[in-house]
Amino acid sequence: MDAFFASVEERDNPSYKGKPVIVGSDPKEGKGRGVVAACSYEARKFGIHSAMPISIAYRKCPKAVFLRPDFSRYSEASHKVFSILESFTPDIEPISIDEAFLDITGSWHLFGSPVETCRKIKKAIKKRTSLTASVGMAPNMMTAKIASDLKKPDGLVVVKEEDLLKFLKPLPVGRLWGVGKKTLSHLKEMGINTIGDLASKEEEDLYASFGENGRHMWELANGIDPRHVEALEEVKSVSNEHTFDEDTRDKASMLDALMYLSEKVSRRLRAQDLKGRTITLKIRSSEFKTYTRSITIDFPTNFVDVIYENVIKKLEEFRLGKISVRLLGVKVSNFTDTSFQNDLFEGLQEKDIKKERLHRSLDRIIEKFGPHAVRRRG
Repeated sequence: MDAFFASVEERDNPSYKGKPVIVGSDPKEGKGRGVVAACSYEARKFGIHSAMPISIAYRKCPKAVFLRPDFSRYSEASHKVFSILESFTPDIEPISIDEAFLDITGSWHLFGSPVETCRKIKKAIKKRTSLTASVGMAPNMMTAKIASDLKKPDGLVVVKEEDLLKFLKPLPVGRLWGVGKKTLSHLKEMGINTIGDLASKEEEDLYASFGENGRHMWELANGIDPRHVEALEEVKSVSNEHTFDEDTRDKASMLDALMYLSEKVSRRLRAQDLKGRTITLKIRSSEFKTYTRSITIDFPTNFVDVIYENVIKKLEEFRLGKISVRLLGVKVSNFTDTSFQNDLFEGLQEKDIKKERLHRSLDRIIEKFGPHAVRRRG
């Protein structure tokens, strides 16, 4: 998807169109903390990009439209996009909320041709969501990914088998998977600037310099990518995090944040009919040291009070007066297989059935009236 978060915001508020739109934390006139989550193409003209500190983004473009993320709307749009993709092929490997690999080998004949399938995917997304997508089609995953990025927004780049190496060779070597800043710097010191430069090197020389990653890069540069699209695996965990505007040692603020996080995780678990036994607390200090503490309880749960009670137990293990806290996170994992249950409430005690129904009633209220309609406090 093209500038996904920012595009959703522009779609839902047309007055933003044509303006630099930045989705992220509050810039607070250049003194804000946090980073850019996404930005429009107009904002990118100012040198702004995702993961940039929000304070720098503000200095680069103080007149931009700064918006706090609304993940419920982004998630809703994402679900629509993926439901569209599923109508073209069952072989889908999601990479993120707005990106996926599709294998259309077994289904393109239903839509005319491989290229026509790509055009119809783009058209269906535009019609049903009013958003644009860029598509890359190629003989392997790595090349398709590169192709999808070349003509954004609303692009379609097709790389045929016979043109694979011709397509790859002139591109900057940084386009390859696995080439980060340090690796890129090392490659340039070796006189390697393009994928073609890398492809012409001896495989063993690259292995000597970079180990197995050198061999992997050489294969990719020569169009060798044996990976296949793998359908989404089952959900392993559900988590949420909160970054404080300022580092804090205030326990009351931490308790309130943990209640908020426990509520979000609890609702997400019920939305997916999941219950877990392992509850994890994550703490990141002002020095960017990250700590996690987990507890495994005797029964699977998605109840907010159980999650909250156990993360508080883990919180008490820290000497809070000694550290300033930057971030808190709550995660539930170790899910129970509920596929054998015909009844959502099967196996629950009477009091737990009432509790389950209460939680789901509150979920419906929040879904209808927003997250602030019902709030507990720690």
